[in-house]
Amino acid sequence: MSAVSKGVRDGGGMTIGLLPSDRKNDANPFIDIPIATGLGNARNTLVVGCADVVVALPGQYGTLSEVAFALNAGKPVIGLGSWEIPGVVQVKTPEAAVKKVRAAIAQLKR
Repeated sequence: MSAVSKGVRDGGGMTIGLLPSDRKNDANPFIDIPIATGLGNARNTLVVGCADVVVALPGQYGTLSEVAFALNAGKPVIGLGSWEIPGVVQVKTPEAAVKKVRAAIAQLKR
């Protein structure tokens, strides 16, 4: 997630990292607010719980669990090269993902 954090920072945003370990120093260098949970993969429920929209990138079973938690919670999930699962809206570019995220957030505000 270092690349995502760097992109957010480069765009003027603030980054928060919910870390699986109990050490704040485990955060990548682009995290402004590290939160050391000590929960391992169980922290995936917190990641999804804090989100309005989930963007799933290529990953492994941790990503799959986040997708499942989000879908179970009825949250929009956008896949960018990630798991192809019913309910996940697939896009081909980061720009398309941003467009889908903005549209999903606009729907939430209605």
